Amino acid sequence: MTTKRDDRRKAAIEKQIDENLKRVYEQDATSEIPDRFLELLDKLKKQD
Repeated sequence: MTTKRDDRRKAAIEKQIDENLKRVYEQDATSEIPDRFLELLDKLKKQD
């Protein structure tokens, strides 16, 4: 069973991952994140 604390921790980790990825890709504003990479991230987020 997941607690609210666990949910908040998971949300914080996901936010940190998203922010770090944005920093990496902001270095080259003309490049888009490949669809395959976005799909992989989505799969990872859905896993517990």
